[in-house]
Amino acid sequence: MTMPENDMSERVQSLETAQAVQVATQTGAQATQAATQAGQAATTAAAHAGTWATMGAGGAGLIVGMFLGLAIAKS
Repeated sequence: MTMPENDMSERVQSLETAQAVQVATQTGAQATQAATQAGQAATTAAAHAGTWATMGAGGAGLIVGMFLGLAIAKS
């Protein structure tokens, strides 16, 4: 190879490397975004489940307390 061909080959190799790095970076960013969205969805689902569980337990406690209060008042 002559000097200009060798220089051109090195430039092409550098561009190929830069392009591979860019693709890897983009893929990593997309994976991070997908993981973040999945985490947000899981957090929201857990918050909803916890809220409904608390409301259900509170409602059951209220009903049991009302019947217990009626039973104590009649005795």
